[in-house]
Amino acid sequence: MHKIISNLQNITKEINLKESNKKSPVKIIAVSKTFSLEKIMPLIEYGHIHFGENKVQESIDKWSKIRNKIINLKLHFIGKLQTNKVKYVIPFFDYIHSLDSIKLAEKIHNQQNKTNFKPKLFVQVNLGEEKQKSGISVANLDDFLKNCKNNFDLNILGLMCIPPISSSPKRYFEKMKRLNERFGFRDLSMGMSSDYLEAIKFGSSFVRIGSKIFGPRN
Repeated sequence: MHKIISNLQNITKEINLKESNKKSPVKIIAVSKTFSLEKIMPLIEYGHIHFGENKVQESIDKWSKIRNKIINLKLHFIGKLQTNKVKYVIPFFDYIHSLDSIKLAEKIHNQQNKTNFKPKLFVQVNLGEEKQKSGISVANLDDFLKNCKNNFDLNILGLMCIPPISSSPKRYFEKMKRLNERFGFRDLSMGMSSDYLEAIKFGSSFVRIGSKIFGPRN
């Protein structure tokens, strides 16, 4: 068996033990950014469908041909999305995990009207109030979500966060769980290779796992 398949199977087993009390299964986004399609193919052939990318051009070059052949493939855009790249991302990506400004919300709204395709969205929350990180502050979240709902007709599934590297993720995951519930969302995007089990404990339904599946990046 291919190493990356057994890696995925081990992660799935760990998650299944953790999430026995969850209503719907946790979706593992295999973060395939920087890896070639050749390296990813064993997972696709195994039947895995959720993949995460963070660079628009690299994703289009990599996935265009296979996208049409495998109908149920789900591509997740997990990086910072520049407004001028929205026209390439929709309808190519099924999910966008980094909605972080009104300007971007408006661009997505315009593009989904043009293409008649509504991507599934997560609103990025800057929980740690980190200047170098994108995301909506907790203080502005209420207004932002109202604006998205009333003016832009966006399909928002839930919230997303990347906790600060310098501290334990637990308190951030706990806060995200409460916020997500407060706004009545069912889905939550948080947790990566180093902390996905902790994230699932606090209700994450989408985890982004790269190195633990594919090994270290070059």
